[in-house]
Amino acid sequence: MALVIRNSRIHSSGCYTSCNIKRGTWIVEYTGMRLTKHQADAMYDSARRTYLFGLDDGRVIDGDGVAAFINHSCAPNCEPDEIDGRVWIIASRDIRVGEELTYDYNLYDGDIDDKAVCVCGARECRGSMYSDDELKKRVKMEAKRRKPKVKQKKSTAKSLAAKRYAAKKRKTDTLRRTTKLVNGEGNLARFMRH
Repeated sequence: MALVIRNSRIHSSGCYTSCNIKRGTWIVEYTGMRLTKHQADAMYDSARRTYLFGLDDGRVIDGDGVAAFINHSCAPNCEPDEIDGRVWIIASRDIRVGEELTYDYNLYDGDIDDKAVCVCGARECRGSMYSDDELKKRVKMEAKRRKPKVKQKKSTAKSLAAKRYAAKKRKTDTLRRTTKLVNGEGNLARFMRH
């Protein structure tokens, strides 16, 4: 099967077919070096573009073949399938000569500020290359981030010195009230009866 890489209306370069492809056809394998997520993060920390494909076992393929140029679409004509540890791009419908091959990336991780904006132009475009589940998760995370933080009450625990000062102040205040009461009454005996 002849696949051609050329400029894409979706993004940068895309992968096109030069023959008709029937639904269910295994088109191309997504090939490349297998890395741990940590290795891939270290390699591509500040890269603007990557060709990484997440595997079921948590590792990623650092795409180096034709399949790495297959762009995302919210209305794809292909779907990836991991079979026996290999990733195949399979036609999800009949594809005509000259059509760009696409699949839904369904991204599931990334920096919270990375919107992974989709520009596929499909009528049903969701505006992001993240999966529906990931978008829901991100909405919840963003809501938590924006939620005003409740000020915590200051600790009511007092230092020993503060407790001593408060006890001394209570005694002094009690003595002052007593003195005022006695002096105001003018009769100490009457005060003592209470």
